[in-house]
Formats: sequence, C-alpha cells, structure tokens
Amino acid sequence: MNRKLALVVQRYGLDIAGGTEYHCRLVAEHLARHASVAVLTTCASDYVTWANDYPEGEEVLNGVPVRRFAVERPRDIERFSALTARVLGEVARAWLDEQGPFCPRLVEHLRRRRGDWDFFLFFSYRYWTTWHGLNAAADRAVLVPTAEDDGVYRLPLFPPFFRRPRALVYNSVEERQMIHRASGNQAVLDEVVGVGSELPARLDPAGFRARHRLEGPFLLYVGRVDRNKGCPQLFDFFRRYRRETGSPLRRVLIGRSVSEVPPDEGILPLGFQPDQEKWDALAASSVFVLPSPLESLSMGTLEAWWAERPVLVNAKCAVLRGQCKRANGGLYYATYDEFREALALLEGDESLRRTLGENGRRYFETNYAWPVVEGKYLDLLGRLRREDQAA
Repeated sequence: MNRKLALVVQRYGLDIAGGTEYHCRLVAEHLARHASVAVLTTCASDYVTWANDYPEGEEVLNGVPVRRFAVERPRDIERFSALTARVLGEVARAWLDEQGPFCPRLVEHLRRRRGDWDFFLFFSYRYWTTWHGLNAAADRAVLVPTAEDDGVYRLPLFPPFFRRPRALVYNSVEERQMIHRASGNQAVLDEVVGVGSELPARLDPAGFRARHRLEGPFLLYVGRVDRNKGCPQLFDFFRRYRRETGSPLRRVLIGRSVSEVPPDEGILPLGFQPDQEKWDALAASSVFVLPSPLESLSMGTLEAWWAERPVLVNAKCAVLRGQCKRANGGLYYATYDEFREALALLEGDESLRRTLGENGRRYFETNYAWPVVEGKYLDLLGRLRREDQAA
C-alpha cells in the first residue's frame, strides 16, 4: 500500500503512558507497517498547562517521524475554568482557545502541506488542534473522537463538527450512538475500531507478589487515581465492604495519584509502574476494578480480559456496561448494595472468575487483537481511496 497518512494529536511522546495520546501512538506504530505515517503534534507534554517541554522540530520515535510545533499560548487555568463554567453558544470559541493547545503553526503547516498526505487522522475531538486542523483539511480528514459522555460533545461547536470529516473511527458502539444522537451524522462513513495493546512476552504473577510482599487475593486498579475516575467512591465502597464482610481482600493501585488515598491496611498504592509490572499485577490479581463513570473504551479493561481476569465496573458508564455485556466478561454496579453483591459473588466463586476471564480473552482476540484493528483501519482508508478514485 502506498498511502501517506498524517496523525494529528495534541501531545505525543514515549513518556505519555495513557489516554488518547497513547492510543494515537499505538495506532501510528502499527499503521506504519502498512503505510507511510507521520505525526504532527505540539511541544507540550502537560495536558493542564500545555507548556512547551519537547524541543520544536522533527524526531523519530519507534520508527515514526514526529514533527513538533511550539504552543504559542500556554493555558491560563483560571480563565479556562471561568469559561468552562459559562460555555454556552457565544463563548464556545473562546472556550476552545483556552482549552488549547493553542498552536497556529501546526495548523498553518497542515494547511500549506495538506497535499503531502492522502489522509489525516485526528485524535480526540475536543482540542484546539483537532478542531482547527480538521476544518482546514476536512476533505481528507478521519476523526477518532474518543468522546466520553460528559456533555462537552453537545456544545454548539461540536454537533456540526462531527458532520465535517470524511469518516469517523469510534471506540465503542455506545460512543457511536451518543455522537449520532447529538449530531445526526449517520450519513458520514464510520467504523467501530478501538485500539489494541502492546502485549507482554511473559507474565510473572509470583514475581509480582514477591516484589511487593503480597499474599492473598486482591482487587487491582490501573490508572490515574483521581476523583474524575470515581476513585473516592470506590475507596468508600471497598472499605465498607471489608468492614461488613470481614473479607481479607486487598486493593492494589497502580498509577499516579492526584487524589488522596486513604490510609488503610487493605489499600496498597504502588504509584506509577513499568508496563511489565502492570501485566504481572493483572496476572496476580483476582478481579480488575474500574469505577470510572466516563470512558470511551478503557484499555485497562481490555488488558484485564487479555490476562483472563474478570472485571467489575461502574454501571453508570454505558461503554463499560455494554462491553461487559458483549464480552460476558464481568459484572457492574451502580450502588453500594450492587457493588457488595457483585464483589461477594466474584470473591467467593473461583469458577465464575475463571469463566468470565476466559470469555473476556475471547472477546479481546475477536475484536482488539492488532491484526483486527489494523484491518479495520486499512479497510476504511481503502474505501475512502476508492471514493476518491471514483470521483
């Protein structure tokens, strides 16, 4: 295949370990096996301030050429927060400017050099670089919105925006339905694809337990320990569950903490860990738990299923609830009583845990193995190419 693809994302780097940016990097590295791929991004590494941390210019990361443009105006947190509280109609464009990363040179480069690439893949709909970049190259644009059900997608800026690209790549059935309802963009070509994972060559659950002096069963959470991820409620539910049931179950956290972790002998925060340690923790765990009410996919849930672990997730997130139903790989809760009953069932039934984990592994292999993900991207791009040739 002789396609030339530019992936446009607000920040990009080997040290950015999660979210849309990691999703974009995995897609870039895997599509580079089939096409000529480059990444256009900013010099920012911090999604809060958009400060210029990387040098401007070109570099190659894992075989993918990356061109960085300086952010011209870092985010003013107070001004952005004030506009977020007021963002209705007439102030939406100002809100987008403050959301950032404000990087006109990236968009100007894209506008001048748009003929260098067959298609542009824009990641995450809500950022300045995506909105302005896609509008500058809509006839060659594929949008990967990674939209969560937080209401932002309904702001006046965005429903027409979702009708602009040539195609959309969704993370889940629920995300596609949500955007369809908000924008009426059913006529735009789309595909539910998601993303694969970088899988380990081995799993060492015994080594993980030995390194962290862990005995007995434990729940595992992987991700940013944050209020927005539902962590405080899960702390409350879990501690109450241990008090009421006398369960020896512990909870292990892997990820950077931006919210307080309560001091409790049943909770073990390990902070940021390398990828291999995450995989060994999954293999050693009894259940993977995700309390987040807002997800567009959840790579952590998919990785838990690859490791054949059942999941326990927040039922208020339609994506997680739908994934659990389609995979038959876990349980979900909306209240403490539901959490207690679901966790007690999982804790007490090894056969159920094994069956749900095996179901999850089959679901992962069918839908999120890299050959499947790459094939869906290539098929979509092939359809767009054929449309161009026919025109």
